[in-house]
Amino acid sequence: MKKLPLAIETFAEIRENNYLYIDKTEHILRMVQSAKANFLSRPGRFGKSLLLDTMQQLFEGNQALFEGLYIANKWDWLTKYPVIKLDFSSGSVSNREELDRRMHQLLANNQQRLGLEFAPCEDSINYFEQLIRETHHHYQQKVVVLLDEYDRNILDNLNTPKSANGILSGLKGLYSVLKAQDAHIHFIFMTGITKSTKVKLFSGINQLVDISLDQRFSDICGFTQVELETQMAEHLSGVDWQQLRDWYGGYQFLGTEIFNPYAVMLFAAKDKQYRSYWFETGRPSFLLRLLQRHRYFLPDFEQLEVSDDILDSFDVEHINPVTLMFQKGYLALDKVYTDELGEQSYKLKIPNRDVRSALGNQLIAGYASIEEESKTLRQNLYRALSDGDLPALKHELIYIFDLIPWRSYKLQIIEEFKGFYTSVAYAFFSNINATVIPESTRNRVQIDMTVMLGDYIYVMEFKRDERKEFTPFEPNPALVQLKEKAYGEKYRHSGKTVFYVGLIFNSHERRLVQMDWEPLEPSPSLS
Repeated sequence: MKKLPLAIETFAEIRENNYLYIDKTEHILRMVQSAKANFLSRPGRFGKSLLLDTMQQLFEGNQALFEGLYIANKWDWLTKYPVIKLDFSSGSVSNREELDRRMHQLLANNQQRLGLEFAPCEDSINYFEQLIRETHHHYQQKVVVLLDEYDRNILDNLNTPKSANGILSGLKGLYSVLKAQDAHIHFIFMTGITKSTKVKLFSGINQLVDISLDQRFSDICGFTQVELETQMAEHLSGVDWQQLRDWYGGYQFLGTEIFNPYAVMLFAAKDKQYRSYWFETGRPSFLLRLLQRHRYFLPDFEQLEVSDDILDSFDVEHINPVTLMFQKGYLALDKVYTDELGEQSYKLKIPNRDVRSALGNQLIAGYASIEEESKTLRQNLYRALSDGDLPALKHELIYIFDLIPWRSYKLQIIEEFKGFYTSVAYAFFSNINATVIPESTRNRVQIDMTVMLGDYIYVMEFKRDERKEFTPFEPNPALVQLKEKAYGEKYRHSGKTVFYVGLIFNSHERRLVQMDWEPLEPSPSLS
């Protein structure tokens, strides 16, 4: 059984040391034959760096590394190309000056590797032009340019827009070189997480083809189930494929379903224990602040429908949280369709339990400032919901909202953000693998949510009371509305027990002050 290449992104090390390699060379050949300049956006830890390293070895003509792979007898091994590779995935910069020094060092590393002797220009943009020309002249062969994680330094500085824009300006200048030096370039391939179409970061590159949502390259990164069944069969013997899919699958890029490669390999390496492996280490603080600043209604994650421009754009000045979440892998394509205007639209989803569980933890911490007791609270909620124990559910929800510090309410500007209570409840419910269905998220005054777990369905109505001195309602207006609008009728014949649950939150006490419920009575039997 071949070893798993955990944390190894060097193609030669994988091939020379009997590590597992999922053959992606058919896609590489197709890309090289399709266009001169290509761009690929994929989430982090999806194998982009390994893909670039594989391409470097291919263009440099290291034939022995490709024995037994698809491309082995389809590539012209007699023709070798010098490769300039700029890898922005490592190192950290916080301003334009640091970026310039980083770019200069990357260029110097390439000059040394290529064995070129010339006095470099001090300016990194001129140095890049010089390096391309000198490489072409020295090797008498056009140059291949590979750029890995082009946007890493932008993403690292989103909390400080001035720094991000300075770095963006520097990168624009660097990439503009590629257009000016086109006559010396054979092929360009760039990878990143975001797509900077609105800021025209790539406007200097001639006819850059975006293959991110191209069906031909949908599985160029990540693993398909067929690949797992054939090439990781020994590592995944006895696995429940549906459970594996629920935990680590769920991605697609206009093609077949994709499993997260990093998560699947860690799952196999850790005795096939299901847990969150891929989710980024530490809290995605910028994303949480972005969601809060937009007063984002979290249950909308369950029914997002967007257009092309939302998925493709990334503007440092005006970041759409949905765009960022999709491009970073927190959201994935669920369905593609043509809308009534004849335009292509996309339905999005949280891809799997790996992301849902870890993202839920971060949302609980970010929205409700609850971390230490989160696991216990989620366990108690799970038991109450799965047992149909409404008194216990009431107790847990009251306790949860009482735990939220007042600074969190101030952060949300709760008077303006009427979906805060529902968003906190959603963060908890979705994190215990309950099915959460927001019934109506267009009307922010009256918000409904259905929660399904085990043999029970809970149709919930959230209302806010603004009286300074709360006294219990009789009857509960949230419960009355649920019954009058018969929200639960669609579940009457589901074979499950259905409860109407009305929740009242008081904006002055800032807590759940009333919760009442009634079962949906079964239909009278027909005689």
